[in-house]
Amino acid sequence: MPRSILVIEDEHDIAELIRLHLSDLADRVSLAFDGPSGLARALSAAWDLIVLDLRLPGMDGLEICRRLRLEERYVPILMLTSRTAEVDRVLGLDSGADDYLSKPFSVLELIARVRAILRRIDLLDRSNSMARSQPRAVGDITIDIDERRVEVGGRVIDLTAREFDLLEFFARDPGKVFTRAQLLDNVWGHGHDGYEHTVNSHINRLRAKVERDPARPEHIITVWGVGYKLVARAPGVAGTVATSSGR
Repeated sequence: MPRSILVIEDEHDIAELIRLHLSDLADRVSLAFDGPSGLARALSAAWDLIVLDLRLPGMDGLEICRRLRLEERYVPILMLTSRTAEVDRVLGLDSGADDYLSKPFSVLELIARVRAILRRIDLLDRSNSMARSQPRAVGDITIDIDERRVEVGGRVIDLTAREFDLLEFFARDPGKVFTRAQLLDNVWGHGHDGYEHTVNSHINRLRAKVERDPARPEHIITVWGVGYKLVARAPGVAGTVATSSGR
């Protein structure tokens, strides 16, 4: 199927490099070199993906991302950043970016990240074309797949796209323990070593939104030495489960 990608990057050499290497994945790869024109281009067409630099003249990538998330149509966003502080990467994800890539980046990793995002969009499109799914319920958490809506105890919870995907993946197999690598593979689309902190930060933000007391989680449980699982309600509200090895 025809694909179109918009690259918003003020460094012309990097923008052209990205266009060159993504041309095999899309029929059209367009460029914008500043914030205002990038936002205008982003709103002017139905893009399959936007590669968005964090630092841009006129309007930064965070503001562009926030404005695009106010639109009815959802467009995947891969954010590029030259900043190495984790707080900047978290800000990008919290503003609605689907993934991030730190500069300098390898071309192979860029292509892998883009392929992973496009693959997830294909799966979502196929699921949307099927009959309406029944909402999933785990304890007092209800997940409406089609409307991407989550309620906890009847109260609507505002989740980012990645937070929703993570919770929905857990809800497919309540009680099953997933390692960080499995979560990276299935929710983020990659399992690179060193990205486990991304899972940890999203788990913490999910707990802050769905748990009565995030410090003593009842639903999203840590299984020490293994990973995480979603349960209807943790017995004793202990929040953690020790493995037989004691790790």
